Amino acid sequence: MIREKRKEFLDIAIKAARVAGDVIIDNLGKISKKDIGIKKSSDFVTAVDKESERLIIETIKSYFPDHLFLTEESLKECGKEAYRWIIDPLDGTTNYIHGFPIFSVSVALEYKGNIIIGVTLDPLRDELFYAEEGSGSFLNGRRVNVSEERFKESLITTGFPFRKKEMIDLYLKLFRNIFFKVSDLRRAGSAALDLAYLACGRCDGFFELGLSPWDIAAGSLLIKEAGGAVTDFGGGNEYLKTGNIVAGNKSVHKELLKEISMVFKGIINR
Repeated sequence: MIREKRKEFLDIAIKAARVAGDVIIDNLGKISKKDIGIKKSSDFVTAVDKESERLIIETIKSYFPDHLFLTEESLKECGKEAYRWIIDPLDGTTNYIHGFPIFSVSVALEYKGNIIIGVTLDPLRDELFYAEEGSGSFLNGRRVNVSEERFKESLITTGFPFRKKEMIDLYLKLFRNIFFKVSDLRRAGSAALDLAYLACGRCDGFFELGLSPWDIAAGSLLIKEAGGAVTDFGGGNEYLKTGNIVAGNKSVHKELLKEISMVFKGIINR
């Protein structure tokens, strides 16, 4: 694929994310109960999610009308040979509802099964993380890389398995094991932003299970292009399918995989 075409994809992804980000900021603190729906237990959707998604799709379709979409709130289109946009219009909806200032917009482009464009926008801090396959990762125009921190000094981010609550005991066992071997752990509530932070060295590792493709598609490319590693719980590449993801700089990723294998081996290996 020619460089100019990928640059166009990236420019439109950024444009779409910023349009959605404007809506999110304009409505911050203005959400009422009538604007909130419940998809599943502890999994919320707001009118802002839906409007943000509509604008992202509308923006992209105005340039690429034949492309497919996989989005959190509406479209679930498939096609291995086509371009497919994977979109989370508001990652961290629960945070957003409560005014907790950690949320983001995530836009990725997949082609023939590979993520080739990844954009994550923190609209509150005006921080734009983006990557194009083979060209590195950037934050507001500055190239970024994963940290070189060792496991015992690392800061690990994670998310509670609210979509897989039956796994909570195993998750907490893993959490405890890691807790005693690292500097500290954090749970902020936006996986897309956690992964972006990992890409620029603000944290050193990440693990979570039961996520959706739109939570992690853009962030996975950001980390790879920043020199990090991303796999499923078995060390393979099925994280978009399984939702079980472990990421980090290469040394931290290796240690996290060891910890995961001790707790989840024979139970969940992907």
